[in-house]
Amino acid sequence: MSVLVGKKAPSFSAAAVINGNEIVENFSLDQYIGKNHVVLFFYPKDFTFVCPSELHAFQEKLAEFEARGVKLIACSTDTEESHWSWLQMPKTKGGIEGVKYPIIADTSKTISESYGVLAGEYDYDTEGRLVANGPMIAYRGLFLIDKEGIVMHQLINHLPLGRNVDEALRMVDALQFFEENGEVCPANWTKGSEGMTASFEGVAEYLTNN
Repeated sequence: MSVLVGKKAPSFSAAAVINGNEIVENFSLDQYIGKNHVVLFFYPKDFTFVCPSELHAFQEKLAEFEARGVKLIACSTDTEESHWSWLQMPKTKGGIEGVKYPIIADTSKTISESYGVLAGEYDYDTEGRLVANGPMIAYRGLFLIDKEGIVMHQLINHLPLGRNVDEALRMVDALQFFEENGEVCPANWTKGSEGMTASFEGVAEYLTNN
């Protein structure tokens, strides 16, 4: 696992399904630099059980992300064809029909690896063949990226643990509050609450004297 907070979000280009039915090549987050905040979230696998509950939950809040100028992007290690097929399947049958935000196909698994969310390890056998030790799918990772392409927040859950979409929105609000007001957000801060003025002089003095 790698900590990406404070670092440039890894760049990539891959196929994706957008608008629920259109496959595009060379999808990249670079198109949003200087324009939008991004919430990029990884999920383990198409046609599963917890994953559709998360994808639908994010879709239900899509308008709230968009109202904040945030681009919501999903990613798994399945193919773009698998994504497309799942998107055509009704929710009542376990599908994700109605999901409109982009879903990236990380078939090479390099995106998941670069973001530190790839479950499983790999090595080479004595004949030089690639051998996987684990499922080689993505953990439930979530990354909040600012307009400069810097990761400001990351959360990684193990495969059985679904995420809280409202918490993702709260972190967006906290980041935008800080950017707009220059004040930091204390514990349990929510939109509309007061922030705090940060002072690092006292911290520096403490570290110097101790």
